[in-house]
Amino acid sequence: QVQLVESGGDLVQPGGSLRLSCAASGTLVSTNFMGWYRQAPGKEREWVATLVSGGAFAYADSVKGRFSISRDNAKNTVYLQMNSLQPEDTAVYYCHTEVRGRKYWGQGTQVTVSS
Repeated sequence: QVQLVESGGDLVQPGGSLRLSCAASGTLVSTNFMGWYRQAPGKEREWVATLVSGGAFAYADSVKGRFSISRDNAKNTVYLQMNSLQPEDTAVYYCHTEVRGRKYWGQGTQVTVSS
């Protein structure tokens, strides 16, 4: 059974930084693509970043240059480093992967950017 557990969400002031973690079990972050999505209140869930097994990555235009996705294979964990946070980054952030055609999501972690 694949499980994804996010952590690291918090209340932070504009311009601040956070690092989110996604601990995976039942699959290897080194062999699957791993993604981060977010959902703000009243909005649809949107893609944020992806890291594929070969090491390539991609970012949504709204976070490019501010967010960075990485992984620690030894810990089987994927990270999302978020810098220069803005109020519009406020959302629940979800970790995502697909294994043998089935989609998996974590429970989400709340990020609130406010002064």
